[in-house]
Amino acid sequence: MIKAVTGTRDILPAEISKWNYVQSIVTSVFSKFNYKEIRTPIFEETSLFARSIGEATDIVSKEMYTFVDRSGENITLRPEMTAGVVRALNEHALDKKQSLNKLFYIGPMFRQERPQAGRLRQFNQFGAEAIGSNDPLLDAEMIIMAFDIFQKLGLKNLSVKINTLGVPSSRENYKTILRKYIQPNFDNLSPESKKRFETNILRLFDSKEESDQKILENAPLLVEYLDDESLQQFEKVKQVLLGTKIPFEIDTKLVRGLDYYTHTTFEIVSGSVGSQSALCGGGRYNGLAEELGGNELPGVGFAAGIERLLLACENEKSFSMDEEKLDLFIVVIEKGLENIAYQKSVSFRRMGLTVEIDYLNRSVKAQMREANRLNSKFVLFIGGDEYMNGEVVLKKMDNGDQKNFSINDTEKIFFSIKD
Repeated sequence: MIKAVTGTRDILPAEISKWNYVQSIVTSVFSKFNYKEIRTPIFEETSLFARSIGEATDIVSKEMYTFVDRSGENITLRPEMTAGVVRALNEHALDKKQSLNKLFYIGPMFRQERPQAGRLRQFNQFGAEAIGSNDPLLDAEMIIMAFDIFQKLGLKNLSVKINTLGVPSSRENYKTILRKYIQPNFDNLSPESKKRFETNILRLFDSKEESDQKILENAPLLVEYLDDESLQQFEKVKQVLLGTKIPFEIDTKLVRGLDYYTHTTFEIVSGSVGSQSALCGGGRYNGLAEELGGNELPGVGFAAGIERLLLACENEKSFSMDEEKLDLFIVVIEKGLENIAYQKSVSFRRMGLTVEIDYLNRSVKAQMREANRLNSKFVLFIGGDEYMNGEVVLKKMDNGDQKNFSINDTEKIFFSIKD
């Protein structure tokens, strides 16, 4: 038997209502903040991600699904969406049509990492990007939208962590200071942190290794070396969040793994999904549009994993879906009336009802079992003496009430079901 590839999973019909519910909440919240949906290709030129995310990052160096297509081009399945959104903005000159573009997306991403709870090799994310303004109100807005989505899904075990990475010039100065601090203990770093020391030193703060954490325990902090502009920007973000009563804590060791971040960075963490606790992460990326060949445009955004979010909802039992119900099941009492039943089903479906009939030539008793299994609100019987008299029988399943209708009274039957 051929099975799904490791790190991928099927979303089965029994689960899909939860996915659709999450998507409806996401779309509703983003729309209220006037964000418009964008859809970009699932694969892009590899250079897009190498330039935007950074050659030295784990995503580019270890995790991307990259291949050479038949035309000889290097192609990568998207590991994240921000780069593709900015590429689309540049390519279609969206910044020429309006100064600020507020965009959101929902879709699959791909990373070849070790599968674990809430993390797959093909996974789904939603997120938002606001490109064209440096206003810290937009930094706060990203946090507010994400928090609102999680709250509308009923999650309570949430923690908002924020930090600032400042502007690139002050950050580069800090990296030099951090390297000098760590250098005497370089040999005691974990193998992974030794690589990051050379390529992406801020990522050392992401390490879970006890030896690394001990070395970094008293390390100088980036916030101590930031310029006034960066600190003022961060202060405005904090004041907005205080005004909206979103609880947050400042985590001076919170960094993002992608090279394009500047200024605000944040995560919203759940205590309900185990070790991989971050439901979403984001921040400001003021140099990305220019890096990808466009104009100098400030931007800010975030992304959230849907699988991990659903895991948190399941663990907290935060939302319960209404049981799906069928409006009508049409039971054929005798052979030869299947086509009549089918024609009726098409008419009712076109009027807006969800309708099912029997396609397996089962007995009346088996058809009734199927109607019960599908939680049908009504059953319409076609056949028997009533049919000989030009009638059908409509039965309400919750109380057993029955009523006869002329077989041609389609509208009357429809309104009886809708009422």
